Amino acid sequence: MIKVSNLSFSYKKGGHRVLSGINIEFDQRSTAIIGQNGAGKTTFVKLLKGLLKPDEGEILVHHFDAKLKTAAEMARTIGLVFQNPNDQIFKRTVLEEVMFGPLNIKMGKYTAEKQAIKALKMVELDDKLEMNPHDLSLSEKKLLCIASVVAMDTDIIIFDEPTIAQDHQGKEKIREIINELKNNNKLILTIIHDMDFVAENFERTIVFNEGKVLLDGDTRFVFSQKAILSQAKVEPPGITQLAERLGMKNTILTVDEYIRVSGTM
Repeated sequence: MIKVSNLSFSYKKGGHRVLSGINIEFDQRSTAIIGQNGAGKTTFVKLLKGLLKPDEGEILVHHFDAKLKTAAEMARTIGLVFQNPNDQIFKRTVLEEVMFGPLNIKMGKYTAEKQAIKALKMVELDDKLEMNPHDLSLSEKKLLCIASVVAMDTDIIIFDEPTIAQDHQGKEKIREIINELKNNNKLILTIIHDMDFVAENFERTIVFNEGKVLLDGDTRFVFSQKAILSQAKVEPPGITQLAERLGMKNTILTVDEYIRVSGTM
């Protein structure tokens, strides 16, 4: 769905390269992009979304060159849920907030409202249609922003730190939403520091370090590469580390898996 070739970018002409020589192909697998702050993850996503233009290289989305598209045009294909919901919310009611995106990509008012209510039902905020978004809790605001993007029905949805400010119940809700979107054939990407959530929910993981791709593969394989993860200053999930300390040979990704495997030992 996305092919990135020889991508390089710097914020100042002739300045330090934030990204250098990136080559990645995204298919239908849900994918987490991890790495320390400053590794280039957010810049990479902004390039995919059309908010920035590369210095060198090419980004093909559905075979068209993203460099030749405006950010508004890219919004029809790629949706981005911001890390901080307060950066995304500006309308007077919950329903208006979720309708804004669909209307902005020229969806008819009737269809936009239908899509908005459907998305709000997904995130369980359809009982707050006339509420002021700023009166929602931080967790609810995050869900509102997810609904705003889902309502646009883009093929690709990017989550920026989806689990920040979420308690266990909030994380479970976001997990359900991601699974439903995957079942609807959406490509789900995330930038995230929550390794436990990555291990439980994403099929593929890409490790960025100093503007380059250090590791890319099946999530279980990636979390088995201790030396490379250490180089990127990334720690495997807590349950993965515990299982290793207890002598389990296979890379364990979830608590349920740990219980199942330990019960057969």
